Amino acid sequence: MAELLAPAGNMEALIAAISNGCDAIYLGMQKFGARAYSSNFDMDSLKEAIQYAHLRNVKIYVTMNTVVFENEVEEMQRQMDALNEIGVDGIIVQDLAAFDYVVKNFLDMEAHCSTQMGIDDLDGTLLLKELGAKRVVISREVEIEKIKAIRKSANIPVEVFVHGALCVSYSGNCLMSGLIGYRSGNRGRCVGSCRKAYELVDTTTGTTLAKNYMLSMKDLNTIDFIDELREMDSLKIEGRMKEPAYVANVVSRYRMALDGNITEEEKDNLSKTFNRTYTKGYLFHEDKKEITNIQRPNNFGYEIGFISRIFRDKYEITLSRPLNQNDIIRISHNDEDVNLTAVKLYDKDDNLINRAEDVCYIKLKEKLARGDRVYISKDHQYYKTLDSMMIKEFKRFDLDIRVRAYPDSKLAIEADGLGFHYAYESDELVSEAINNPTTKEQVIKQFSRLNDTIFELNRVDFEGSNAFVPAKMLNAARRAIVQELYDLKLASKEKRTKTLQANDKISFAPKAPYLTASVMTKEQYDACVSCGIKTVYFENIVRRNQNTYQEKEGELLIGGYGGIYHYRATNPFVTDYSMNVVNATSCYELYKLGAKRITLSYELNKSQIEDLRRVYHEANDGDPSLEMIVYGRAPLMFTKYCPLKKMDQCGNCKTKQYVLKDEHGSFPIISHEDCTTTILNGKTLNLLDELQNIDGIEAFRLNFTIESKDEVVKTINKAMGKLNGSINRPVFDQDTDTRGHFNKEIL
Repeated sequence: MAELLAPAGNMEALIAAISNGCDAIYLGMQKFGARAYSSNFDMDSLKEAIQYAHLRNVKIYVTMNTVVFENEVEEMQRQMDALNEIGVDGIIVQDLAAFDYVVKNFLDMEAHCSTQMGIDDLDGTLLLKELGAKRVVISREVEIEKIKAIRKSANIPVEVFVHGALCVSYSGNCLMSGLIGYRSGNRGRCVGSCRKAYELVDTTTGTTLAKNYMLSMKDLNTIDFIDELREMDSLKIEGRMKEPAYVANVVSRYRMALDGNITEEEKDNLSKTFNRTYTKGYLFHEDKKEITNIQRPNNFGYEIGFISRIFRDKYEITLSRPLNQNDIIRISHNDEDVNLTAVKLYDKDDNLINRAEDVCYIKLKEKLARGDRVYISKDHQYYKTLDSMMIKEFKRFDLDIRVRAYPDSKLAIEADGLGFHYAYESDELVSEAINNPTTKEQVIKQFSRLNDTIFELNRVDFEGSNAFVPAKMLNAARRAIVQELYDLKLASKEKRTKTLQANDKISFAPKAPYLTASVMTKEQYDACVSCGIKTVYFENIVRRNQNTYQEKEGELLIGGYGGIYHYRATNPFVTDYSMNVVNATSCYELYKLGAKRITLSYELNKSQIEDLRRVYHEANDGDPSLEMIVYGRAPLMFTKYCPLKKMDQCGNCKTKQYVLKDEHGSFPIISHEDCTTTILNGKTLNLLDELQNIDGIEAFRLNFTIESKDEVVKTINKAMGKLNGSINRPVFDQDTDTRGHFNKEIL
């Protein structure tokens, strides 16, 4: 059966998950995890968590799936060493430096490829398997049929998200939070840019078409498809930022479903903890138009009725579901919410009641209208039920004992539990019975007191002759046996390490820096060629996600692991920014795979680039071959979702141009032929004034997206002048341009 994988942001959530039947837990520590704002674990609390979980046959995976800057690499390695020492089962990683360290150093602690790596096809899965991955977390945009085919062909365990929050962008390929707020999703500090309200503006006419939460995805819920999901190796519930009650609720329902005893009522109970309404996701072919909830970006709750009558001092609510005293409700009025705790409920005779089934009355100062919908956002009684589910033993393990008790001998007990055997002997001798010798029933009575353990007494064999064993001696034996079996179980986790092999050195001869360009139109391509740029990426771009690989000639710009696997034997290639390269080890590993040159991440600053170059040179006695994007509108998001379709503009992208607007500015929308979408930064990255001061970069790239032919030519001329020193005046425009992260470290 598929592993049920639960989130834990703290120890309470971990216990709640295990109490309700999960098979494994994923959690993060104070650094390197993609949920920096969760409570997370320190080393002491993680040791406690591992012991608690491993005793119950539950695995622990630690998320270290941020990108790792050069000055953090040694700390990352030390943390991984410590995690192996305390028995972590696997580490979930994004950065190639983190992946490489797990694979090369540990035999038993597994490397799992995070969804941040963007693996959405067979080629990418095969490459990571070849490199040593033990599991791949497939992108949330991939359909179930394709995942089944990947799993079958690649013959590697796959993990899929089945419930919880969804990112609108491909994970690991969202730069919006980082470039606008300097808090990067690739560093675990996403500010939730997709949960904000935006205006959709048709720039062709200047018309505002809508203002809502058009990028805010509904929550994933696939419990109706559990039979198909059984074929997967691991079913992942999102929610490390969620409260323990949420974890208990969701884990228990999916456990019921996997065990074949879920009811429709139990499925409905999923809506009684946090949700943004539900979607079956791309996993089960959700219509793109239905995958977002544009009304609100936070907890939706569930509908229970509507305002049916208005009196001078109170409102009548006609109910479709019961309402209890102390439930927290929200009433939606003119796209605004009135939130309150239902401390006082009245019947039609103005009597206070604690529960209403069909109709009730509330007194409010706020103005409401007939027809306003009423929702429960926190069901008080249900949360009391969840409280009782938070700390219990989901499963107890058999304890078998064989007791030998003879006068003037030590009490001897052979015990079997958790797959281990322990032979116990008492320190004291058993005495001869004067009147009432100890019986098997008395042994069973004392050894059945196991409620504070994970055991239940199963088989008891008793052999004795006129012996008296005090209850105190039996209790001491029980406690000692339980502890010894615990110790044997915890000590059984292997933590082996590998003997490291020396790396071959890879370096490149220094070259005078030159310009490259990436373009989106033939007109831009022709403009670049006419200006003398030798390397122009256009039809030779292989993007990171949503690919159908076709035969191509010449050098390629490749953005994802699948593209590398597919083309490495046939085409020379440069890796793109979407590989999120921020350290020397990642560069080295990509060169080993055949990369001719590596484009650095947008999220590096000047000093971090210098650190990367220095460390690479020290390790390889020579320089890396690097490319850096120094001009253009950065792609903030690449998404399978289309906001234009959601706003009933489908097809108009061929003749019109659109932007999203918020208080930070306007973000152009690029609609691709396959109906995927790129959202661009409102400001243009412009580092042209810095070109003379950036050392060790072979190629400086100009990234053209929505520029006209004349704008392309003008920009190229500026860049060439800056590169050769013929232009001395600044070309940076404070109003339209940004230096991105070049002078500021991202969080």
